[in-house]
Amino acid sequence: VQLVESGGGLVHAGGSLRLSCAASGFIFDDYVIAWFRQAPGKEREGVASISTYDGSTSYSDSVKGRFTIYADNAKNTVYLQMNNLEPEDTAVYYCAAGAFFTDDGEGMDYWGKGTLVTVSS
Repeated sequence: VQLVESGGGLVHAGGSLRLSCAASGFIFDDYVIAWFRQAPGKEREGVASISTYDGSTSYSDSVKGRFTIYADNAKNTVYLQMNNLEPEDTAVYYCAAGAFFTDDGEGMDYWGKGTLVTVSS
């Protein structure tokens, strides 16, 4: 099982980035795929999730209206489109897959290694 994130980088406040999570080694359509982030000195938090089965999504209040999660089931890939980025969005972003989404990540069985997003003011 492998989850590989890409797309992180340095961006100015107000800018956009799109993160990708390429999955392999499990039945993609049977899982919830989620993005989490961890900023320096802070606990990991859930950002967004998507059911690859029915397409339902959820977002944390801090990113609602700015971030969009979507999946390309044919490519076994989930994306996180991040717009209007703020310095507070600076963190390592992790992709995870599991049976259900909770903010603490308990429902996730597989994790990627993360990709760093830095937003300058």
